[in-house]
Parts: sequence; structure tokens; C-alpha cells
Amino acid sequence: MTHHVFDQTAVSGAFGVNPYKGARNGRVSSEWFSRPDDQRFLNLDDLYAATRQRRDTAHVRTVKSDQVRVIAERDDTESLTLICPGREDRIAPTHWSFGQLCGLVGAPSGYLRQLPAPLAAINLQHGLLNHRAELIKTLETETGNVELRAVTGPDYGRIWDHELIGAVRKIAGNGTGDTRWKVPGVLDWGTMQHNPHVDITKETTTLYASDRDVFVFLCDDTHPIEAGRLPNGEPDLYFRGFYCWNSEVGSKTLGMASFYLRGVCQNRNLWGVEGFEEITIRHSKRAADRFAFEAAPALRKFADSSPSGFIAGIKAARETVVAKTDDDREGFLKKRGFTKPETQKIIEIVLNEEGKKPESVFDFVQGITALARQKAHQDTRLEMEQKAKKLMAAVV
Repeated sequence: MTHHVFDQTAVSGAFGVNPYKGARNGRVSSEWFSRPDDQRFLNLDDLYAATRQRRDTAHVRTVKSDQVRVIAERDDTESLTLICPGREDRIAPTHWSFGQLCGLVGAPSGYLRQLPAPLAAINLQHGLLNHRAELIKTLETETGNVELRAVTGPDYGRIWDHELIGAVRKIAGNGTGDTRWKVPGVLDWGTMQHNPHVDITKETTTLYASDRDVFVFLCDDTHPIEAGRLPNGEPDLYFRGFYCWNSEVGSKTLGMASFYLRGVCQNRNLWGVEGFEEITIRHSKRAADRFAFEAAPALRKFADSSPSGFIAGIKAARETVVAKTDDDREGFLKKRGFTKPETQKIIEIVLNEEGKKPESVFDFVQGITALARQKAHQDTRLEMEQKAKKLMAAVV
């Protein structure tokens, strides 16, 4: 396995950052909060092995829905199993695949789960016998008992979780520091320093997999990049990061996002995010092709790319003066759809943080993203961040 090597020397300790600039991204934090210990991995090798084993014990078949038999014993009100054409043994649906099966035949899964198994079986069997689409694709896994992990339409384009993790390993090795890409360190709010050298534990890891999905966040926080100066004269430092996700059972799309950021705090919120780009791929017929020809190369390109374009963009935004008077500022923001109260808040934020009113595109972008962070509703926050992103894109 080969990895791209850069000349830049890694930092040996923590470095100062200003996490209050740029956007805050809570996606990794929400994963971190919700994952139990058995879904947390300490390196990419173990994560790959787990997802690969899942693939090696899996069978995918397309069967006629009216030939699937639903079995429930009278004396067992809890258990419901299936017999699919082509095999005689019983298959136990997971919570997820039972919901998918109900969805495909138009049955309310929440209601059926509350019924005794024999009654639920009768309802589900009726739905399967009258299912118009006729064909369904099953994903069965043999680990002792046979388990039905997913039920999808016949055109579902599955990208396996281990394929995504394999693509990540090609650029990130084990994800523990054997390449530039690693599980992140931690931002210390007391000193305002990001320390990249932190032990990877179940508490700090950002490598996750459940029986439904995988999610990985890695960054290059041992090689901070200077892109201009802060008001106090210190360097404004960023580092690169990306996260990606997939579900081979159909619970979410495949996707990846790349960006620059200034810090990752203890609960894995990303702070000071700039240059955010995202690709998502639905599991349609052409999904595997799109992954091979679009997503995987985009990941490699970001991993190998020079930060010079990003630095040049920040420099241009700092140097592009768009307002010198209060009228200029109000007019500039009004044109971009900001209300008078929002305009006043943006100007106040920049004045408080920078010691001057906004003049450059960069000043306005920082003010807008800071205001966005204060918004409770995600839609409002994302809309504001999109406006800031458009402003940056206009000067690059």
C-alpha cells in the first residue's frame, strides 16, 4: 500500500488556533455521542476486518416477494422468521430489515411490532402476496443463525462498507498516524491550543461501524497550514479533514465531505471550518460506478492536493475590500438577503472580534458564520453558511 508523502515536517506539540472563526460542524459530534462502545474502532485495520468479514458471510439474492413465507409459532408471540425461495432454513429479520420489509409492502412497521407474532405474520404475508413490485433483493448474513440484514428493491445499487473503508485505507493507512491522516487530537479551551498528539481510545476515536452503517472522520492535524494572520499578529492556523459514511443495508447514502478546520474539541465538534465540499451518492443502479469514478478519486485528490489554492483563496478574501462606510456595509449585506437586525449583528461581531468594522470579504464571511453559529435552527444556520460560502467562492 503506498501513501503520498509531503515534505512538510510534522509539529511536535500543540499549536494555537482561533476556533471562533469559520463555521462549526456538529456531524462528527452527533456520531460520537450516539455510538456505544461496540461500534467504536481504534484503527482502520480493525474496522476494515469487521466490515470485510460481514461481506464475506453475506449472500445477496433477488427473489419473488410472493414466494417469501412468514412463519410465527402460536406458542411464541415474540419470534417471527422467514423462509425465502432457494433455501429451507429460517431467516430472522433484524429490526432494520423488518422495517424495510414492511415499508416495501406498505405495512406500518410500528403497528406490526406491537402485535403478537402470529398476527403480524398474517398481515405481512398478505402484503408480500399482493406486492406489486414482485421482486425484492435480500441481504442475508450467516453468523451462526442466518440473519436478514436488508430488504431493498431489485435495482438497489449496493456499495459495501468495506469498499469505502478500503478506499480510505489507501490514503490513510491505519488511521493512527502511520500516514498524515489520523484520528484527531483535542482542542483545549483553556489554552486555545489544539493538541494533535492524543491517545486513541474508545472515548476519542472517530472510527465507527454498526450493523447498519460506517462513519469515519480523519484529519491531518500534525501539519497545520498558515493562511494569514489573526488581529493579534499570530498565524491563523488550519488543518485538513474529511469524513465519509455509508450504509450497505440502505439506511443512508454513501457520502464524503472534505474541508479545512481549526480545531476538534473533546466531544468531537469541528470548529473553524472553511472550504466545505460534499459528495453524496444514492444507492441506485449506477452507484458502484459513481463510487469508483467520482467519490474514491475525489478522496485521493483531496488527500494529495496542495493547500495553496485554499491559502490563495483566503488571501484574496482578506485583500478584497468591499465596504469602507456603514452605508457600504449595510448595502453589501442587504444585497445578499440579510435583514437590518442581522446586518447590525454581523457588524458588531466583527467589531468585537477584530477590533474594526468589516471591510473585506473575509471579514464579512467570518461575521456571517459567527452569526450562523448562534442560530438554533439548523436550516437557518445552513442557509447563512451557504451565503458565506458563496461570498468566498466569488473571490477565488
